[in-house]
Amino acid sequence: MPEDEGSDGEQPADSESMPACKRSDYPREFGTKKAPKSDMVIRGGGNKTFTSVVSERSFGEWEKHTKGIGQKLLQKMGYVAGKGLGRKSQGIINPVEAQMRKGRGAIGAHGPERTEQSLRDFPVVDSEEEEDQECKRQLSQWKRDPGTAKAKPKYIYRTVEELKSRGMGQRVMAPSELSQVKVIDLTGKEQKVYYSYNQMQQRHGLPSEEEAPSSQDTRRAAFSMPELEHNLQILVQMAEQEIVQTDRQLRHEKDRLVSLGHELDRLQELLHSDDSAVERLSRVLGLVDSCERRARAGVEELPPGEGEPPLTLFEAVRDFRRLQEEFPEEYMSLGLAGLAGPVVTPLIKQHFSGWDPLKDTSFGQDILQEWKSILEDACCTLQPSQCDPMMMDPYHRLLWEAWMPSVRRAASRWQPRDCEPFVCLLEQWLPLLPPWLTDNILDQLVLPRLRIEVENWNPLTDTVPIHAWIHPWLPLMGPTRLEPLYAPIRQKLGNALQRWHPSDPSAKLILRPWKEVFSAGSWEAFTVKHILPKLDLCLADFLINPHQQHLDPFRWVMDWEGMLSISSLVSLLDKRFFPKWLQVLCAWLTNGPNYEEIVKWYQGWKSLFSELLLAHPTMRDKFNEALDIMNRAVAAPQGPGGFVQPGAREHVAYLTQTERRKDFQHNSSHERREAEAVAFARLGATFPGGPAAVASSPPVPLSFKELLEAKAEEKNIVFMPLLGRRHDGKQLYTFGRLIMFIDRGVVFVQGEKTWVPTSLQTLLDTAH
Repeated sequence: MPEDEGSDGEQPADSESMPACKRSDYPREFGTKKAPKSDMVIRGGGNKTFTSVVSERSFGEWEKHTKGIGQKLLQKMGYVAGKGLGRKSQGIINPVEAQMRKGRGAIGAHGPERTEQSLRDFPVVDSEEEEDQECKRQLSQWKRDPGTAKAKPKYIYRTVEELKSRGMGQRVMAPSELSQVKVIDLTGKEQKVYYSYNQMQQRHGLPSEEEAPSSQDTRRAAFSMPELEHNLQILVQMAEQEIVQTDRQLRHEKDRLVSLGHELDRLQELLHSDDSAVERLSRVLGLVDSCERRARAGVEELPPGEGEPPLTLFEAVRDFRRLQEEFPEEYMSLGLAGLAGPVVTPLIKQHFSGWDPLKDTSFGQDILQEWKSILEDACCTLQPSQCDPMMMDPYHRLLWEAWMPSVRRAASRWQPRDCEPFVCLLEQWLPLLPPWLTDNILDQLVLPRLRIEVENWNPLTDTVPIHAWIHPWLPLMGPTRLEPLYAPIRQKLGNALQRWHPSDPSAKLILRPWKEVFSAGSWEAFTVKHILPKLDLCLADFLINPHQQHLDPFRWVMDWEGMLSISSLVSLLDKRFFPKWLQVLCAWLTNGPNYEEIVKWYQGWKSLFSELLLAHPTMRDKFNEALDIMNRAVAAPQGPGGFVQPGAREHVAYLTQTERRKDFQHNSSHERREAEAVAFARLGATFPGGPAAVASSPPVPLSFKELLEAKAEEKNIVFMPLLGRRHDGKQLYTFGRLIMFIDRGVVFVQGEKTWVPTSLQTLLDTAH
C-alpha cells in the first residue's frame, strides 16, 4: 500500500513529463462528462445569467424567526425576489453545495466530484477536437521551423538602359565625394554619425553590441568575407556611376553640338549682314566724300578743268534725297543730316548773298521748303533761349547760318515807321521758321527798334499816327510782347490832350484804334483822367433853352459814347445834364405852357440818346421823374382860375402810359432773352442738331406771363403792371381796359364783386 500510494502520489509529476496525448492512455475515471443541454447556461455580452431551480417559496423562510431586516435592505438596494444579486442579476441564487468524497483517495480517484449545481452554474465545455488540436500543437514543437531552411539566393540584374534612366534625374558623385559625405544614422536605438557611405555600410554589416549572435549568424560568419563584399559593392557602384556619367556627358555633347550649329547659323547671318552693311557704308562713304569734295571745290573756286565740277544746290538736294531713300537706316543712325552744315550751308549762303529781304520777300522760299522736308526732325526741338549752333537741328542751323545774316542786314537799315515790308517778310516766311527763330527776330531785331521809335514820336508834330506802324505787328507779336510800349504811348497821348477841346474830333480819331488794344482797366483810367474832365467842363457851360437850343456842345459830348464806358457817361449826364434839364422843365410847367410842345420837347430830348443809354436804370429814372413832374402839373394846375389846357391830361397820360409800356416791354424782353439764353445753354447738349438747331428754332414762351406778353404785343394791347397795387400778394396788371392778376397759370379778371378766372381767348376778346 505504501508503494501504491507512493506511485499514486508521483503519478501527476510523471504525467506532466510524458508526452502521452491519447485518451486511452488515461484511466476512465479521469474522463470528463458533458453537461446536459438542459443545464447549460447561455452566455451573452460577457455576463453570466443563471436559471433558478429552487422554488421561491422556500427562499428566505428562515426570516420568519427574525425581524426580516435583511430582506428589506436588499429590496431597497434594488433586489428582486427570484433573481441573483448584482447589477445585472448575475449572482447565483442557491448557496454552494458540498459533496462528500468516497474513500480516502486522491482527487478524482472515485470519479467526478462535481455536483449538479456546479455543473449547472459553471459548465465546462470539452471536446475531443480540442484535445487533438492541443496534442498536435505539442508535437509540432519537436519539428524544424520551415522558415529556417536555407533559401535560394535571388539575384537582381540591372541593364545599362535602367541605369541611364535612373541617372538622368540624379547627380553622379565621385568616390572622393562619397568619402566626404556626413551621414546621420537614426535606424538604431541611438543616433550615430558616419563620415562616409562606406563607413555606414561597414557598420551596418556588423551585428550590434546589444544583439547576441544566433547560431545561423555564427555559421554564416565562419564563411563570410566582408572586405571582399565591400570591395565588390564599391566596384559595382563605381561601374554604375561611370555608366551614368558617360551617358550624361554623351547627351551634353550632343546638346552642345546642336547649340554650336545654331550659333554657327547665327554668326553666318551676322557675317552676311555685316558684309552687306560694310558694302552699304562704303557706298554711303563714297557719296558723302564726293559731295564734300565738290562742295569744297565750289568754295575754293578752282580753275576750270581741274578736279571735279563744283556741287550745285540741285545736285545737293538729289544726293541727300538718295541718302534718305536708299540708305534710311544709315541716314538716321549716323546722323547724315548733319552734313548739311559743312556741305549745303556755303551753297545757301552763296544763293542768298545778293538778296534784299525788304524788296523781294519770297526769294528762296522754294529751296528752303525742300531742305526743310529733308533735314528737319520733328522730334528735335530747341528752346528759344538756346542759340548754340552745335545744339541746333540741321535745318535750324542752316537757317541760322545761311538765311539769318541777310535778315539781320535788312533789319539794320529798316525804318520802323515803314513796317509793311518787314511784316510781309515775316508773314511769308513764318511757315518755314521755327518758333524760337521767329521770337528771336521779334525780340532782338524788331522790338528794340520800335521802342526807340516810340520814344522819338511826338503826337503833336508827327503826321503819321502811331497806330499805323504799331498795330500791324499785333498779329505777330501779340499784345503781351508790345505791352512795354503802351505806357509811354499813353503818357505822350495824355500830354497831347492837355490843351484839347471836345470840339476837336482829331483826338477821337487818334484814340479810337487804341481802345481795343489797351486793357479795359488801362483804357478806363486813361479816359477818366484825360477825357472826362474836358467833357465835364463842356456840359457845365451847356445851356438848355427850349425856345432857342444850341446842341453842338451836347453832340460833342455824345460823340464819345462808344469811347467811354456807359457808367462813366451816365454819371456825367446825371451830374451835369439832368439837373439843368429837369429845372428847365419845372420852370416851363409853372408858366401856363402848351403841353403839346412840352411833350414834343420831352420826346425830342429822349431821341438824342441811344437805346443802350436809355436802358440804363439811372436814365430811365430821370425820364420817369420828368413824366411824374408833368403828371403832377396836369393834376394840380397853377394859374388864375385853375384853368388847364384842354386835352392836356389825356395827352400827358397817354405819353406816360406809352413810355412806361416801352420800359416794361424792354425789361420783359431783356428778361426773356436772358431766360432763353439759359434755356439754350441747357438744351444745347441734348437738342437734335446742337445749339445751332436750338437757335434756329422758333422761340418758345417759358412761362404763362411771357405768353400773355407775346399775345398782347401781337394784338397791340397794353400789358403793364400797376405800380404799388397787389391782391393777396399777387401783382396787378392792366391788360387793355381790364385789371387782372396771374395765380399758378390762371388769369383772374376783376369783376363787379369778385375776381373771375378767365381763359386766354376770352381775355383777348374782352380787352379792347
